[in-house]
Amino acid sequence: MRAEFPDFRLGSVLATSFTGTLSERHGDAVERIPVPHRLVDWLAVYGLDVDSCTPAQLDLARELRESIHAAATAAALQDPLPASAVRVINDRSAHGRAVATLTPEGERRWRLGADPGAALRVEDALGVIAADAISVITGERDGRLALCASPTCRAAFFDTSRSRTRRWCDMNTCGNREKKARFQANRRKGPGPAE
Repeated sequence: MRAEFPDFRLGSVLATSFTGTLSERHGDAVERIPVPHRLVDWLAVYGLDVDSCTPAQLDLARELRESIHAAATAAALQDPLPASAVRVINDRSAHGRAVATLTPEGERRWRLGADPGAALRVEDALGVIAADAISVITGERDGRLALCASPTCRAAFFDTSRSRTRRWCDMNTCGNREKKARFQANRRKGPGPAE
């Protein structure tokens, strides 16, 4: 019987979605890629199909995830980027050999350099994620890095809303939970004294 795992929290920005594979960092942390095959599953959702993942590759992925989170958090706060995080992101980016290709259907697919039949290795997929993180952190993309307003989450996310004032990493989780908490608090207070 296959063990159940927490659902993935998916977003439209690869790098910050990857950091979301560990959520509730300041509460009861939820690891969404606890075993190597869950990383394979997550990568497949983003079109980064790899054949397999070893425990050592999962460790590399988690190191990259935490480095992206640290660098994105620093960038959102306009603090200096941690040197160790920058080193890991650059290292993972340099070790990836994936290239983007355009399909006749207008979609992007990833493949290894000149060999169209070769499968991506985890290191190649991590290179794609690292490159995406670099484009987000350096401001090359239209949007801004922000931190989730949930005190238990504080996930870095990329805000592409028109006003750039989004407060939650995901309205369906953190935003909804906060709205419910406010509703319950107001309900407990009850109506105010009559004037």
